[in-house]
Amino acid sequence: MSSFSKKRKRTVEDDAGQVTLKVAPTTGKTVGPVLASFPALQPPPTTPFKLYLREDGKNASSSRDTLLVGETATMEFASSEEGLNATAGCSYYVGIYNKRTKTTTIRAAPLHILTQQVKALKNLKPIEVSTEERMKLRNKLGETFGTKKAQSAIRTQERNRVDVDAMRGVAAHLQERIQENTESLPTLEEAKAAADSSRLIPRYDENAMRPDDVYKLHDIVPEAEFNALSVTPLKAAGSQYERVAMLPYTRSNWVNQHLNLLYSTPKPNKTTVKILIYISALFAFKNAARIVNDKQALQDRLKNVPSLVLDGLLSRFTETSKDKNEARITPQTETMLLAYMFALCLRVDDYATDTTLLAKDLSMAVTKVNPLFKSLGCKIETLTALDLKRLGLPDTAANTKRATLKVPLAFPQVRAKRARR
Repeated sequence: MSSFSKKRKRTVEDDAGQVTLKVAPTTGKTVGPVLASFPALQPPPTTPFKLYLREDGKNASSSRDTLLVGETATMEFASSEEGLNATAGCSYYVGIYNKRTKTTTIRAAPLHILTQQVKALKNLKPIEVSTEERMKLRNKLGETFGTKKAQSAIRTQERNRVDVDAMRGVAAHLQERIQENTESLPTLEEAKAAADSSRLIPRYDENAMRPDDVYKLHDIVPEAEFNALSVTPLKAAGSQYERVAMLPYTRSNWVNQHLNLLYSTPKPNKTTVKILIYISALFAFKNAARIVNDKQALQDRLKNVPSLVLDGLLSRFTETSKDKNEARITPQTETMLLAYMFALCLRVDDYATDTTLLAKDLSMAVTKVNPLFKSLGCKIETLTALDLKRLGLPDTAANTKRATLKVPLAFPQVRAKRARR
């Protein structure tokens, strides 16, 4: 019981010393206490300060809307913009105790972080240092305190520095020489015409309104050679196996699939069959690159190719070396042969060719086949639902990118190489 009595006595004494807390209401025009922080230099305690409301300010109890300013004989103090960001998200309060009423009033006290300015230096402008002077001072430090490697680099830079004053006398002469040399350069139109004429592709009509008119059939296969191709043996064959065996090249899945598709119709298109035979001849001719100099051996190997067609292939897709007087397929003529082949493939495929299948037949990477189609003016893209319907392809064909030829014809732009440093 004694312990309980002591607790009651302490409670009574505490009640006698109770303090009432009250929060002062804040209004836009009420000015209360403020907190000031001096990060660098503290002014004397007697320094007077004034609180100003900013032009766009509305709340006198906010550090964002007010400006705290004070000065001594030598220094000026003012609220900084950095202080507004530093106090963002924080609120400060002070308690004011009234002894008579034993009431503590809590008031908002905005924090101001003050910067100082020396009055004597206020109107002085900083001395501007040029880039050349800065480099001289930097080099001087490097020569005094830098490593041997740094000192060597500074001396090398000094030797290679161009004297601008010395160059003024020859500037006009250099401009004349540049003008003389640039007069002989081709114009943009001349450069484009030269680039078009040097393309390793068949002759084309840049102004064609339909894909069929871009590369004319007899600009790819001369009319006499085209007429020399016969479809009669293929027509008389009793099966797809016999037809494929009559082709100059039998291991092209692309040619074999299209040939099978043609003869699954009641009346195969004779022109398309001839194009497939010629494409097959191009496959066989490319694979016989090692014996193109021996015409008889070449004719024996390509026995299903008429001699007129074989002579045309030799004249267009081989070059004769001057030292050995031998015909051979060069990288340039091989590129031309593939371009002619792909132009015919586009015609058969209604100008939407599966490049992946052709790449497998040629044992080439797709990344090397696609640029050749692009050189013909094609774009490598997936087909839309409308294109699939037009070509009679299943919906699964949308997953395969194809080379599509569209008009107006647009060749890929040659990118300028960036100069190496």
